[in-house]
Amino acid sequence: MDVFTVTKEQIDSGTVGTRACEALEAGNIVVLPDNSLFDKQADIDFLLGLQQNASALHKNVAYKPAAHKVTGATTNTPQEADRLLEVMSGFSKRALALLGRVCPPYAGKWKTDYASYRPFEEQGRDLPLKQRNDLMHVDAFPSRPTRGGGILRLFTQINPNKDRVWRVSGPFEALADKYALQAGLREVKGGSAAMKRAAAKLGRAIGINVPDRTAYDQFMLGFHDFLKGNEEFQHGEQARQMNFRPNQVWMCYTDVLAHSVLSGQYALEQTVIVPPEAKVKPDIAPVSVLERIAGFPLTPAPRPALQPV
Repeated sequence: MDVFTVTKEQIDSGTVGTRACEALEAGNIVVLPDNSLFDKQADIDFLLGLQQNASALHKNVAYKPAAHKVTGATTNTPQEADRLLEVMSGFSKRALALLGRVCPPYAGKWKTDYASYRPFEEQGRDLPLKQRNDLMHVDAFPSRPTRGGGILRLFTQINPNKDRVWRVSGPFEALADKYALQAGLREVKGGSAAMKRAAAKLGRAIGINVPDRTAYDQFMLGFHDFLKGNEEFQHGEQARQMNFRPNQVWMCYTDVLAHSVLSGQYALEQTVIVPPEAKVKPDIAPVSVLERIAGFPLTPAPRPALQPV
């Protein structure tokens, strides 16, 4: 895993695009200029002041662009709720614009996913194993299958006094070569896994809201849990610690780069799902790597277009 640093001048001149995409797809972290996602300090101060209002029942405060609504937060007044919606919407729009400028090969091809605010201190959080951020994992979404798309996330942290500390490991191909078969990659083709997909398809046909998971999505969900529960992987010496300072901005494919959050509070992120065919090196995308190891397709061909959420 390497760090690829991008300057404001490179972004403004449009000279970084393909190189940044290549770095991301290889499992690296792309670091961007600080303070590039908020126009007003007042917006940051507002979010920091919400720390006591965020519901303990939710992992994050989420902004859903397609519905233009915020979930997972408790607000004291309608005015405060409106302000939160305004701040999160503005953050999402600026984050998406920055993503498009840094990675023009992806612009117009990704599916916009959620933006989120993470107001809780990560160190020592009491969460079930599958929800713990302090355990190394690759991302997969239970309710929003990517169908082979990549999970590209743009982060910033607004804590004025403390770094956000990650632990990272990659590349994905080395991880998959070592653990994918052990985690049940070949078992997703048939048997109970295929029966679950068939049952979900039937459920959708009669109006039940069931995620439309491919074999790839099934495996990645299981791989996420497998890695969190694998002691050898959790304590591997290959991992590297990364400290992100206040107001730093960075991005990575969190389904490519294995990561955990050891400590930190007050982070924001915007997610987009990038289809494999939009990537500059689709042969190293997780879906391609896993299909080579498995020896069979994990998603339908051709892959259908992703719909906004």
